[in-house]
Amino acid sequence: MKAKIAVLAGDGVGREIVPEAVKVLRAVGERCGHHFEFTNGDIGGQAIDKVGVPLPQDTLTLSKQSDAVLLGAVGGPKWEGLEYSLRPERALLGIREALGLYANLRPAKLYPNLTDASTLKKEVVEGIDILVVRELTGGIYFGRPKGIEKLPNGSERGVNTEVYTTEEIRRIAMVAFDAARKRRKKLTSVDKANVLESSELWRRVVVDVHKDYPDVSLSHMYVDNAAMQLVRNPRQFDVMLCNNMFGDILSDEAAMLTGSIGMLPSASLGAQVGLFEPIHGSAPDIAGKNIANPIATIASAAMMLSYAFKLEKEAELIEQAIVKALDLGYRTKDIQSPGTRVVGTTEMGDVIMRSLG
Repeated sequence: MKAKIAVLAGDGVGREIVPEAVKVLRAVGERCGHHFEFTNGDIGGQAIDKVGVPLPQDTLTLSKQSDAVLLGAVGGPKWEGLEYSLRPERALLGIREALGLYANLRPAKLYPNLTDASTLKKEVVEGIDILVVRELTGGIYFGRPKGIEKLPNGSERGVNTEVYTTEEIRRIAMVAFDAARKRRKKLTSVDKANVLESSELWRRVVVDVHKDYPDVSLSHMYVDNAAMQLVRNPRQFDVMLCNNMFGDILSDEAAMLTGSIGMLPSASLGAQVGLFEPIHGSAPDIAGKNIANPIATIASAAMMLSYAFKLEKEAELIEQAIVKALDLGYRTKDIQSPGTRVVGTTEMGDVIMRSLG
């Protein structure tokens, strides 16, 4: 098959980890007879420096004309003083909205040989395999009114609004139930229905959607309890359905169960082109040092093969290569443990590429 992939490396470590995923995708393409055409685009702080905005129209056009988008990370202290609407992070919200990417899938799976890398006890994290399904284009990040306004007394007031419609909740709930049906048939819907009206509607709609999925068990959990249970007994979870903000927070917490936030990939899906990225940020403190973990980005490339192109066998090739590299004892600094061999970003990419097939 032939496919066009937009490559948006972005800022910080994004410029180091994305080339490793591209390298692995090229190798898979050559091995399996596929042609992937990669085209680079600017996003985030990199785009601000070039054209003055975090999400140029050229980048949006490139993304819409591609079959999938591979994204690195955006942001850094260099741009923190900019007016809010021009900060690099606005590019993420903008591209998600422009591409209609309402469903974000974030798997948190602990590789058996990384049990010691987790900060939690082995008996707590061993065997975890969680999928966080996060609603991505609604909720408090997009709701209106929003902004910072001056008050008559000279002080200021910041406003963000949590808004969800029945249709927005229904479509993300269907994604979560469909995912659970293919896994262990267990769905936990996370909300704050005891104090938030938006969560009250969320719970009511999820219960209604559940009628079409009688083979999937459904439970509800308040977000504060879910945060506690993730570190107390994470194996109780299969699929976690969350609104935008709760999913953002809980998936980062779930990442640490696996040993490092550098291990978690994600897929953002909707009616148009899918976008695939690691869940971590630009990590400016380690950028340019060749120590960033590229595994989450390479695993995101595997999700691209699976979700965007339906190339399940090729996706499994990458997953198996990651496991093999870890089995051989290779580690980046964030997941090192006694007796392992610490390598840099490019070296880990090379090891995974050599481990294909």
